[in-house]
Amino acid sequence: MNADSSTSIKTFLDLIKTSRRGKFKVYIGMSAGVGKTYRMLQEAHALLKNGINIQIGYIETHKRKETEELLHGIPVIARRQLYYKGKQLEEMDVNAIISIHPEVVIVDELAHSNIEGSKNAKRWQDVLDILDAGINVISAVNIQHLESMNQEIEVINGVRVTERIPDKILEAADEVVNIDLTADDLIERLKAGKIYDQSKIERALNNFFQPGKILQLRELALKEVAHHLERKINIEVPSQVKLRPEKFMACISTNHQTAKVIIRKTARLASYYGSPWIVLYVQRTTEGGDRIKLDLQRHLINSFKLATELGAEVIKVKSDEVTETISRIAKEKEVTTICIGKPHLNLLQILMRTAIFNQLLKTISETETDLVIVS
Repeated sequence: MNADSSTSIKTFLDLIKTSRRGKFKVYIGMSAGVGKTYRMLQEAHALLKNGINIQIGYIETHKRKETEELLHGIPVIARRQLYYKGKQLEEMDVNAIISIHPEVVIVDELAHSNIEGSKNAKRWQDVLDILDAGINVISAVNIQHLESMNQEIEVINGVRVTERIPDKILEAADEVVNIDLTADDLIERLKAGKIYDQSKIERALNNFFQPGKILQLRELALKEVAHHLERKINIEVPSQVKLRPEKFMACISTNHQTAKVIIRKTARLASYYGSPWIVLYVQRTTEGGDRIKLDLQRHLINSFKLATELGAEVIKVKSDEVTETISRIAKEKEVTTICIGKPHLNLLQILMRTAIFNQLLKTISETETDLVIVS
C-alpha cells in the first residue's frame, strides 16, 4: 500500500475517533474494474490492525480473484434472504448491521436499487440510516451513477444509467477518494481477465472500454473529487476576505426536456461551488388550471421533483410579467447567477418578445449577476 493510501486511512481513523454520528467515506472511480472494492478491502485490513471493529455489510467482488483473496480475515454480516418473483435473492441486512453496530461497515455498490418491498428503495438510503445510527461507512460508486451527470454520461456511453444517486449524497461524504487509472491500464486489466470473464471481454472492448470514452469519464471523476475538496476547504478553512457567496437560479418552463437539462446543469454549477440554488417557474395566465394540458402538468411536477431531489429550493410564482418576476426573485434571494435555456426555447422567446428583457439585463448588470444560457 502506498504512502497516499496510508495517509487517507489515518485521516479516516481520526474522523472516527472524533464523531458521534457516523462518518462517511466514498471511493469513486470512472468505471468498473479500477479497483474501488479492492481498495476498500485493503483499508479494512489496515483498520483491523489498528484495533477498529470493521465488518462487511455488503461487498461485490464480481468473482475477481485478487479481490476475493482480500476477504479473508474480515468479518462479514450475513445478508437477508428474500424471495422475489419466485427467485431466492440476497440483500444487505440493514437491521442486522445496526444491531451488531460495528465501528465501521463496508457497503459496496452505493447506487444499487433494493428489491421491491425493502424498507428503502435505494442502498444510499440504507447508508443514511446506518450513519444516523452512529456507524461509520466506507462505500464505493462509479461517476456515471451521479444524478446530475445522467445526460452527459448518456452522450458519452450511449446508454442511460438507471441506478443513480443524488449529488447531495456525495456532497455529504466526509471523504471522497478517486481511484484513478489511465485508459491504457484499465484496458490492459480488462484484456488480462481482471474485470470480466473471457466471454465478456470482446464485447466490452467494442462498447464501453474505448480510450475516448474512458478519458471523458476519467475527467469527470477527477473534477468531481476536486470539487469535493474545494467544498471542504470552503467549509473548514475560513477566508480572511468575505466574498459574496455564489447562489444559482434555474428558470424553467413547461418544456420538460428543456427543464431537465437546465435543472441538471444548474445543479452541477451549484455543486461545483458548494452553493445553494433555486428553481423558479413563473406560471402565466395561459398556463393556469385547466388551460394547460395534463401531460405538461405531469412533466412540470416531475421537473419540480427532480429539482427537489437534487437539492434545489423550488419557487412557483403566478405572473404574466416573467422578466420582472425573475429580476425580483433574483434580488430577493441574492442570486449571483441566473440560468436559462438557449434562444429557441420557450422561456427565452418569452423574454425576447418583451421590452422588459432589456430591463432584466440592466438589473443583472447593476447587481453584478451573471446570466448563463445553457445548451
